Amino acid sequence: MGAPAGGDDPETLVVGDVAMARTELYAAATAVAERIAGAERVAVLARPTAQTVLAVLGGLIAGVTVVPVPPDSGPGEIGHILRDSGAQAWLGAAPEPDVAQAFAADAVPELPFVPVRLHARSWHALPAPDPASPALILYTSGTTGAPKGVVLSHRAIAADLDGLAVAWQWTADDVLVHGLPLFHVHGLVLGILGPLRRGGRVIHTVRPTPERYAEHRGTMYFGVPTVWSRVAAAPEAARALAGARLLVSGSAPLPVPLFDRLRELTGLAPIERYGMSETLITLSTRADGERRPGWVGQSVAGVETRLRDERGEPVPHDGASIGGLEVRGATLFDGYLNKPDVTAAEHTEDGWFRTGDVACIDAGGFHRIVGRASTDLIKSGGYRVGAGEVEAAVAAHPDVAEVAVVGVPDDDLGQRIVAFVVARDGAGARRLRAEGGASVIDAVTGALSAHKRPRAVRVVDALPRNAMGKVQKKQLAG
Repeated sequence: MGAPAGGDDPETLVVGDVAMARTELYAAATAVAERIAGAERVAVLARPTAQTVLAVLGGLIAGVTVVPVPPDSGPGEIGHILRDSGAQAWLGAAPEPDVAQAFAADAVPELPFVPVRLHARSWHALPAPDPASPALILYTSGTTGAPKGVVLSHRAIAADLDGLAVAWQWTADDVLVHGLPLFHVHGLVLGILGPLRRGGRVIHTVRPTPERYAEHRGTMYFGVPTVWSRVAAAPEAARALAGARLLVSGSAPLPVPLFDRLRELTGLAPIERYGMSETLITLSTRADGERRPGWVGQSVAGVETRLRDERGEPVPHDGASIGGLEVRGATLFDGYLNKPDVTAAEHTEDGWFRTGDVACIDAGGFHRIVGRASTDLIKSGGYRVGAGEVEAAVAAHPDVAEVAVVGVPDDDLGQRIVAFVVARDGAGARRLRAEGGASVIDAVTGALSAHKRPRAVRVVDALPRNAMGKVQKKQLAG
């Protein structure tokens, strides 16, 4: 990560009711680092607390690889993460009692606990870790099997944060406000390590509610679309963000109507960006550039992208043709832990990482993410249809608050396009159910070719999502 930038600040880190100045933050983290010196890997139960920040920062200072564990994980997932990572101790908070009870059944390995003390201080200067050494092991969501450990080096994290600093004109004068989970790239790497590397302040609101966002006067706010939807539904809170420089959205596509509503309420067009655990953040719109609804911008510094079809042939960058997105550059992971064969299979022979996402790129290098190849590239009647384009058209219907489009098996078409929608209110839900979604299909007729239109509309109370707000489409298509 390198040395922190900037000078001291009475509130460099604020998490809930805990505030720490830069000097005491690093002194407390150094005290943690000294306690775990010589370890190889430690697990951190990543609750939204100052202790979690100190644990992660202490590990990075010590050159000990940190394994963030989602605090809402069950015993089976925690057991898998601990065994697969080879973590030698819990650093900081212990699991909940129901997980601790699983020790006796051997569902979760019993590890020693190393406490993290908010008031401990060490003023020693420790040697900087090797930039190529592993800093974090982040576990994937496990949608295609057991979660895989993504190994991220100090160098990759630093390269990504420096690239985003250029794209977002991020400086030591910025105050970042967010309430995102501390076990993913968005909340932890960008949301905590980012401001510490830039030298600015970070205020973690513990929960990402509109009221807590509005309470603080930040220059930058981070959120996932679910957070921004709630902000937009609270106009007074949204208007309180008007003094910020940037509203940054990621981890899932930001619906175009929500983009427009945020701009209307705050005067700010949101910044959209794209990435994944394996690549960190590779694409973003710019603070001083175009912010095109539904598009995630250009490559950050040090990153290259390309499109390939199912035969591995190049796909033109014409803004319309879609293909598999491949990435290479300084921000990529070192591989999946203990899975060299899987790592190799996800890379091309010439060294590009296959993201598994489908995208299009225009002549100016702007990217639009269609979605996952496994769920968002629908093959219907011999046509290749991107779910994102259909979702954008359906979302314009006045009764639709949220939408997810999937392909379901069909004997005639191969896949039939189905739109799952959440209504804006009870009256809208009743109208949509009564008409069988006919008005939705009628409304997209002018925007979509016949083969792209939904064959069915199903009204649901909510879309299934993971902790980062991503819709779990396999649960809908299954």
